[in-house]
Parts: sequence; C-alpha cells; structure tokens
Amino acid sequence: MKISDKKIEIDGIDKEILRHLMEDARKPILEIARKIGISGAAIHQRLRKMESSGLISGSKFVINPRLLGYTTMAFIGIYLDKAMRNPEAVKQLKKIPEVLECHYTTGNWSILIKILCRDNEHLMNVLNHKIQSIEGVSRSETFISLNQQIDRQIQI
Repeated sequence: MKISDKKIEIDGIDKEILRHLMEDARKPILEIARKIGISGAAIHQRLRKMESSGLISGSKFVINPRLLGYTTMAFIGIYLDKAMRNPEAVKQLKKIPEVLECHYTTGNWSILIKILCRDNEHLMNVLNHKIQSIEGVSRSETFISLNQQIDRQIQI
C-alpha cells in the first residue's frame, strides 16, 4: 500500500483481502490467508495499515428493516429559505431517527435525505411533524422508493 497526495494505492493482495471481507466481513482471516497464499499475520498487518490510513473502518451487521416493520423508503429534497441555515437544519435532522442519510447537494434542493418509515402514515407524520417543523425549511419534495434495484460498494 502506498499513500501519496491523499490517494492510497493498493496492490493485488490488498484487493483480494478487501474483496473477501467486503463479501463477508466475518470470514475467518486464516481462510482468506489459505485462499490467497499468505500468512494470517501478513493479512492482519495489511489490515492494520489500511485501517490506520483511513481506507477501511470498522465492520457492521446489515439489518433487514422489513423484518422490523419498516417498509417505506423515501428520498426527500429539502428547500431551505437561506443556505446559511444548512448546519442547523442538519443538526435537527440528526435528531430524527428515521433519517438514514443526509446530503448537501447542488441543484434546486439544499439538502437531500433518505428516510425509512413503517408505512405511508408514518412517513406523513415524520414529514409534517418533524422535518417541516425545522426552522428554515420552506418546503420539501418526496420520492417514495418502490424497490431498491442496486445496493453495492465501489468495486475493488
């Protein structure tokens, strides 16, 4: 692994390690080591370097929200009356548990958020009582996701 000008270059072995772990973060290191043909210690050392460089961070379990009753995914474009209200609006959006992502965008909206709700009634409640009550939100535009077609990370 080489670090230059805030860019990290990884070799073929690093890529193989990352591919295995991106497929299944709980895959045993020794199993990966056998498949790649290097020692488990070498993999641990490479992973520590990738973590300390910031290339990778942590691991997580992926929860199926449908099994918990959350079936309505929506993207909401939020219009703020003034651009300077963005930091405070984001601070308030962080307090809303249904907000999964928040992006500062170009174009018509000031902010684009992704939210997850139990159903359309829950979505309407979040919109009317939580999002639109944030100071500076002049209006919003909602797009309900019918079905996610692609879900992936960048390819290594």
